[in-house]
Amino acid sequence: MKTPKEGDFVTIQSYKHDGSLHRTWRETMLLKVNENSLIGVNDHTLVTESDDRRWVTREPAIVYFHKKFWFNIIAMIREEGVSYYCNLASPYTLDAEALKYIDYDLDVKVFASGDRKLLDVEEYERHRKQMNYPADIDFILRENVKILNSWIKEGYGPFSKEYVDIWYKRYLQLKK
Repeated sequence: MKTPKEGDFVTIQSYKHDGSLHRTWRETMLLKVNENSLIGVNDHTLVTESDDRRWVTREPAIVYFHKKFWFNIIAMIREEGVSYYCNLASPYTLDAEALKYIDYDLDVKVFASGDRKLLDVEEYERHRKQMNYPADIDFILRENVKILNSWIKEGYGPFSKEYVDIWYKRYLQLKK
């Protein structure tokens, strides 16, 4: 498979631990790809749910995926400011079909005000039992919640205003 480059489009597929397809995003534009991470943008992107429901993203969002961390980050650019949706998930893989990861239910929402909230704890516990998440996965996810919270608190990487500004400007240049 040839390595995708800036300006290319990829499909993103999230799966559940049991291998079932969870959600698909069509045509995410790549802004940066290196050996460990990928930055892209969704802007009015078609999303298909596992039950075939479809919807379109409302605002531009910078997406960040990493091959070592067990989370991905979506910075949603809104009139009232940037808010974030962070999925606790396996590191991503990329093949000829799509960028793929396993979604582990837990999410951290960061509001434009800076307040943050851990979401879907009950769903995580239910799926952990149903799909028999191994103890090491549970440990890794709990550790990655700590890493994610420290990034949020420190304004590190995707959580810095400069990051969002740089990548949104780059998207606008490529879109022309």
